[in-house]
Amino acid sequence: MTEFTELIPGLPEEIALECFTRLHYTDHQVATRVCRRWRELLQSKEFYYHRRQTGHTRKAACLVQALPVQTGSDGDKPVRPPAYGVSLFDPVSGIWERIDPVPKYPNGLPLFCQILSSEGKVVIVGGWDPVSYESVKDVFVYEFTTRRWRRGKDMPGKRSFFAAGELNGRVIVAGGHDESKNALSSAWVYDVRRDEWDELTPMGQERDECEGVVIGSEFWVVSGYGTESQGSFEGSAESLELGTGQWRRVEDAWGQTRCPRSCVGVGKDGKLFCWAESDSSVGVGACAVELGDRTFVSGSAYQGAPQGFFMVDKNEGQNDKLKRLDVPDRFLGFVQSGCCLEL
Repeated sequence: MTEFTELIPGLPEEIALECFTRLHYTDHQVATRVCRRWRELLQSKEFYYHRRQTGHTRKAACLVQALPVQTGSDGDKPVRPPAYGVSLFDPVSGIWERIDPVPKYPNGLPLFCQILSSEGKVVIVGGWDPVSYESVKDVFVYEFTTRRWRRGKDMPGKRSFFAAGELNGRVIVAGGHDESKNALSSAWVYDVRRDEWDELTPMGQERDECEGVVIGSEFWVVSGYGTESQGSFEGSAESLELGTGQWRRVEDAWGQTRCPRSCVGVGKDGKLFCWAESDSSVGVGACAVELGDRTFVSGSAYQGAPQGFFMVDKNEGQNDKLKRLDVPDRFLGFVQSGCCLEL
């Protein structure tokens, strides 16, 4: 196919760029097939940040969610562990969609895997093999411009129930436990575009079953517990400034004894709070995804109750009543974790 020397023949480059900037992300896949220059532009870091800075991206909730259980010929549901897939909820349009399965795991994601977003991509890290229940080092990256998964470089070592977050195109993992159930203090950073891992300075202490939260330019590892104090959650947190590579301990950041997994929120005062304690409707299995001035929240009123799905307007305060969402039946499954995806 003939390559164009101009983005759009007959148009000045700056006007052509604005046309591409306004192109909806769902059209990027088709546009990348036109020519190499279009593909390189749409997949470039500079173009992503240009769209973001000019207000042409939108924030969606990207969720690790239980898939619908198929019933047998007798109408009974088979007894098996739930399988998980990646769901995407656009709060502006109200549209839900399911991203194609990871090729290595066509029947469900690794259990307890971490999901993050980086420059408009979805990144899946770690978890347990859904068949053997062994921890895995797998990394997968989903490109919306091609609508395909690619295999990333494996994590340097196996770890479970670790904290994870993303800053400036890099994914950070810290804490968790190894294959011998020893709590970890080590941390690594993954550059998504370079597809490389680099070791970071260890945290000040071991933190298993901790939660990762990005606050401004800092990555926080909230709570967790050490090898010898299994299940006794810390009230402290540790904060990493990626530029300096140094950790800072924050005392009394989290309520002791409460597991922080997927339910850590950041209030207007900058202090952490627990979404599971914000409303009885999400008191069990709460999962929250910050979407700018709004927050997506899911959970149940009690063990075994149906999942509830809500939006909270941050301008109205974290204690304001949750606004229930009308969700299609195939997206009513339990939400294990989630992240904000800016597309």
